[in-house]
Amino acid sequence: MTEQSVLSTPTGAASPPTRLMLIGGDWVEAADGGWREITSPARRGSVLARVPRGDAADVDRAVAAAREAFPAWRDQHFTARQRLLLRIADALEDRAEELARVTAADTGNALRTQARPEAALLVDLFRYFGGVAGEVKGTTLPAGASQLQYTRQEPLGVVGAILPWNSPLMIAGFKVPAALAAGNTLVLKAAEDAPLSILLLAEVCQDVLPPGVLNVVTGTGRAAGAALVDHPGVDKVSFTGSTEVGRGIASRAGERLAHVSLELGGKNPSIVFPGEVSDELVDGLVASSRITRQGQSCTAGSRLYLHRDVHDEVLARLTDRLGALRVGDPLDEASDIGAVINETQFDSIRDYLEEGLATMRAELGGLPPTSGPLAEGFFHVPTLFSGGDNAFRLAREEIFGPVVVAIPWTDVDDVVRMANDSAYGLAAYVWSKDVDEAITTAHRLEAGWVQVNQGGGQVVGQSYGGYKQSGLGREVSLEGMIAGFTQTKQVNVRLGHGPTPTTRTGT
Repeated sequence: MTEQSVLSTPTGAASPPTRLMLIGGDWVEAADGGWREITSPARRGSVLARVPRGDAADVDRAVAAAREAFPAWRDQHFTARQRLLLRIADALEDRAEELARVTAADTGNALRTQARPEAALLVDLFRYFGGVAGEVKGTTLPAGASQLQYTRQEPLGVVGAILPWNSPLMIAGFKVPAALAAGNTLVLKAAEDAPLSILLLAEVCQDVLPPGVLNVVTGTGRAAGAALVDHPGVDKVSFTGSTEVGRGIASRAGERLAHVSLELGGKNPSIVFPGEVSDELVDGLVASSRITRQGQSCTAGSRLYLHRDVHDEVLARLTDRLGALRVGDPLDEASDIGAVINETQFDSIRDYLEEGLATMRAELGGLPPTSGPLAEGFFHVPTLFSGGDNAFRLAREEIFGPVVVAIPWTDVDDVVRMANDSAYGLAAYVWSKDVDEAITTAHRLEAGWVQVNQGGGQVVGQSYGGYKQSGLGREVSLEGMIAGFTQTKQVNVRLGHGPTPTTRTGT
């Protein structure tokens, strides 16, 4: 194997570096010779690398490689897969800084606040799923002396995993080690705008895994992604991304009855009860807003419900705290906030801001800079609106930018109703020092992932996923691995010449 470095091209270099796809243990170009340029979110027009423009032919090659590798991978004792996953975790830890720097350059996420923690979480996820690989267990039924009746949790086969651009390493960590630990093989479709950190992950894995167990295809969603969803050799499609795209994937995969899991969008409520407005509360609200990831997170607490008794004080304190954050070059250690991914997303956020400025009061922020260093990239500044209403578009649609809308409330039933009045149901946040009040409210919220008195984050071992149009299935946990990447086989064996069971089903 030829090792690939995915650091960005030095200034003045004649041409950007070329990265290849991983298929069947080989680093390959696209079958038709097509290429795509990957550009920097922080510097408009700056090309980081060229990657193959994969399409259906390349997906077909990758699926064939994964199918060929599947029987041997499936049939290993779990300890063999476990050892390899733990070796990958060690190798990822050794290259964590490189992974973080590539992630910062590739996605625009700030190195210190986002990219390094994401690389560290990736290591933890490989270690966790390596550790629980032996827990994919069936059950034995008490069926009497003449019967042995048991279940097996068997891998699904080839998993097609489609990754987003906002946190590609973290989401790959949700899917790859879980699928591998359960005995599946994979074809990853890297995000078209941020594939470089996934290619580096593949490089690390390829040094450890047998050929074909993990394959990575680059290209657009319309070509490579759609081909993966439609491919009859893909037994499971695992997608993280927008609700709109997720609906289409569910429909297309459903036509051939493929297994599907979807982690989709969110418009998440953050409910602040009356009480002391402490530094801990304000810091927690900053964390839950995901402003330091430019708001590009499905779990961003972007609907901020403030009780009227603390409304003004929280707004003032939060405005000061957000205003102190530094927006800048993702690779600069001083930057708290980086750049949004591309021009399309940059323009979409600006459209929301223009509408917000016409209907609400901006306590902080507003339109993006038009001059100076920040104008050289896709940089938005933290924006906090007050005077919001639950019916406003900015309070209902996922902006995926560093924008928070504050809405006042006085009655608990009203705020719970407003919080649940959404097509989404991924995350929610409750802030109260009254434990009974906090837990009671948490139980009433229609969300799959609720944090009380903390900004939260994905913690290995806990199930993560959404209600309603925020998705189907769960990840990050043993339970999610078994439900999402295995299927149950019932085996009944008659022993000796004893009586057969008197209760039967079927024919």
